[in-house]
Amino acid sequence: MAITNKEINASFGAEVTALPGGEHLNSCFSCGACSGACPVSQAIPEFDPRKIIHMVRMGLKDQVLQADLLWYCSQCQSCVFVCPQNVRFAAIMSAIQKMAMKEGIITEDDLRDKGKIAWVERDQCVSCLTCVRVCPFEVPVIDDKGVAFINAETCRGCGICVSECPARAIKQNQGEDERLIAAAG
Repeated sequence: MAITNKEINASFGAEVTALPGGEHLNSCFSCGACSGACPVSQAIPEFDPRKIIHMVRMGLKDQVLQADLLWYCSQCQSCVFVCPQNVRFAAIMSAIQKMAMKEGIITEDDLRDKGKIAWVERDQCVSCLTCVRVCPFEVPVIDDKGVAFINAETCRGCGICVSECPARAIKQNQGEDERLIAAAG
């Protein structure tokens, strides 16, 4: 498939490097260590961290920001430990995801549909604080009405709060990446 000039946004790489988490993008020399260590890449070959970095550097902004693959990164950090250049692919993915949300390419409802964030059914929450205690990322908080709240921008969709909520008030859809991984296993 040929890429046309219309598809290239020459400033995309600079936009990503200007974001917190994206600053090491240009340190990548495409060795592929991240792709080799990525558990998602092993189960879903279309998800290739090296390819995604290459697409960002080529200026393929629309293709990257609109791709479902953007949401497959599990933020496991396996790529961080093997990268000889300290590129921090997971942080770059997080920065790009935030860019997609800021630009309105994806909404909170889209993230719910894709199974990438959890949410609280407010009428079922008993304010037990279990979600607050078990979340390793400190995402759930108790709001001024005494009910748990999960911020879509900080939720990592790990599902811990969902599985631990005794009232079953926290919900999360199954994502396409989870279905693909289950089918591969």
